This record gives sequence, C-alpha cells and structure tokens, in this order.
Amino acid sequence: MASREEVKQRTVELLHKAGLLLTDEEQKQIEIADMGLGHLEIEGLQLFTYINTDRYCAKELVLLPRQTCPEHLHPPVNGEDGKMETFRCRWGTVYLYVEGEETPNIQGIPPAGKETFYTARHEIILRPGEQYTIPPHTKHWFQASDEGAIVSEFSSTSRDEFDVFTDPGVNRLEGINT
Repeated sequence: MASREEVKQRTVELLHKAGLLLTDEEQKQIEIADMGLGHLEIEGLQLFTYINTDRYCAKELVLLPRQTCPEHLHPPVNGEDGKMETFRCRWGTVYLYVEGEETPNIQGIPPAGKETFYTARHEIILRPGEQYTIPPHTKHWFQASDEGAIVSEFSSTSRDEFDVFTDPGVNRLEGINT
C-alpha cells in the first residue's frame, strides 16, 4: 500500500497531466481522505478546495485508478437544503451513481464485501468536458475508471461533517491528512 505522501505525489502528477496546476502552497493543502477505512487506494479520494464559503464551494476531486468515494448524501443542515453539486469531468472517466432507475451491468465495481452499502445504481458516465448536477439529499457514489479521474466540483456550501454515509464504518473526517 502506498504511503500518504506517495498518494499526494500521484495526485499532483494526475493534476499536472490534466493541465490543472497548483502552487507549491496549494499542493501542501491537498486533502487525503481515507474515510476512516484504512484502505485509501480502494475507498477514499484526494481533494483540493479552492474556496468554501457560506454561499458556494469549488474543489478538485482526484481519484486513483478504480478508487471509490463511498455512497453518501448531503442532508439539510440548520434549516437549509443539503449541498447541491455539479461534477464536471476534467480528465479520465468517472462512473457516477445516483438514486433512480437502475442501470443494468454498471461499469463501477463496489469494493469487495461492501456491495450492500452501494445502493444507488443509476449510472452516469462522465468523460472530459461532461458534467452532471446532483440534487440535495440524493444518495450517490463515484469511482474512477482504470486510468483514474479528476472531477471539478462546483457546489453550494460544503459541510462534510454532516454527510451521511450508507456504510456505518465511514468516518469522513477521520484519516484526513493534508
């Protein structure tokens, strides 16, 4: 298993490959999130937050080959709707799953032994330049193809500490290393 520093370096390399350059200071702020599960290269993601205010948020989400962000939703917080987010694929291919009519023979592969925690089966395949908007309070998960993927996220305010994960073993804020 790769160290967090190796994963961070691979993340910077993928961003560079996609033409998304971060300053040295920004590279230090890349978040390595293993969701408290301890197997980052299977479930987790790397992200860089450009801005997160009480009005909007912009991030780069970087996924290693077949790395999966576990199924979750963004609930209402303090009387406000949950986060609405638009994913725009910048590089690679990302398989996005949302609630809705089940797609037969999906491309994504839920992590072994965790299949029951991946219930959203409506598949949206995003390639560079394609985007999809996820409404608030919608279960979703996503996975990179065999080459990895980079997704720009544009959303309302991000409140990660309130995300609700289908897998009770996930702790979004545990195992974070910046």
